[in-house]
Order: sequence, then structure tokens, then C-alpha cells
Amino acid sequence: MTGPAWAQDAGDAPPPEQGAVDMPYGEAEFLNSCVACHGDDGRGAGPIAGDLLKPPTDLTLLTRGNDGAFPYYRVFAVIDGRYLVSGHGDREMPVWGRQFIEEDARMFGAQGGEMITTERIHELTSYIQSLQR
Repeated sequence: MTGPAWAQDAGDAPPPEQGAVDMPYGEAEFLNSCVACHGDDGRGAGPIAGDLLKPPTDLTLLTRGNDGAFPYYRVFAVIDGRYLVSGHGDREMPVWGRQFIEEDARMFGAQGGEMITTERIHELTSYIQSLQR
């Protein structure tokens, strides 16, 4: 036998639970972390959007507002907290990078947690890129 044990026994795995949805990680992270403000379509009309001091950004227009190029690293930096938009006052959007790294460090240790957090933010950023219109 070669390869990981989980791969060898894949045929013996139980079927997924009824109702379970298989979706890309970035989409799942978006639904978990972003929908409340940005809405499920990313246009900024989430269920709590009206309660915020500043309307959430329409995430589907980021490419259009950046001369046709998706601002991948700026979006990544906004999510992880390194990029703040001046003139917007206090930051209402949570710094997800901090929250992610705390969760991931508890599960995977400090170094492993940082690597997992970086991947989570890349997946989320790629999903937001897929929403562009």
C-alpha cells in the first residue's frame, strides 16, 4: 500500500450526509464571514448593511473601479487588516486576518496557523475575484 491511509480507504467512506453541500472553500468563507454586510451576491446589501455607518462596498465592482484589473493584493490586505482606507473613519469591517489567525493558531500552532490563515485569505480573495462583473 502506498499513499495516505485516508486515500486508500476512500471507497469505504460513508456517503455524505443528506443536505451537505460541497462548495469551494473561498465561497464557504465568504458565506460565513462576509454575507452579513456584503450580501450573498457581494453587492453590499447584506442583512445588516443598513445598520452600518458606511454602506458596504459592492465587491462585484472592484475590477471595474481599478481600470479593469482586479486589485488582488489590496483586497487581501483589507481582509488581513494591513490596508485601511483613509477618510472612512473607524474601521467597521472586522480584521478577519486577526480572527482567522487566532482560530488557526489554536488548531495548528503558531507557524501552522499563520500558513493556514494566509491560505484562507487567498481562497476568500479568489472567490471575491470570481464575483466581478
